[in-house]
Amino acid sequence: MKINWGTGIVIAFALFMTFILYFVFEVQSNSKYDNDLVVEEYYKHDSHFQEEMARIQNAHDLQQKPSIKYNKDGLKIAFPTTLKSDKIKGNVLLYRPSNKKFDFNTQIILTNSTLLIPKNKLVKGRWDVNMEWQYDEKKYLTKEVIYAD
Repeated sequence: MKINWGTGIVIAFALFMTFILYFVFEVQSNSKYDNDLVVEEYYKHDSHFQEEMARIQNAHDLQQKPSIKYNKDGLKIAFPTTLKSDKIKGNVLLYRPSNKKFDFNTQIILTNSTLLIPKNKLVKGRWDVNMEWQYDEKKYLTKEVIYAD
């Protein structure tokens, strides 16, 4: 049986569409492929964007800013000594872009104007650090990216 070029093109398109549909079905049904949203309740998170930008601007306007550094002991967050440690309240969210199972939240409890998150709590790789804090009823947001080793 001889197949002309028109029939060959139709067969090629049908095989290609079958191939694509197979992979779409495989990714949607197999649990080993994680296709969740990056942030839970994405639209709710997006509606607070202006408030978030105001808190980031408040942190940017500070003369002395808190520092977020990774060292041999872990993640060290140091607040300026000009701020009274007992008036600083908030929490630190450590977000792992590659796997949300490693994400965790820590309340800010300072010792000598610093907070240390031990190295054993941080898996190697990239971490997004979002520190939401307030001082004298003014809210701040500091964002940093660190790489744990």
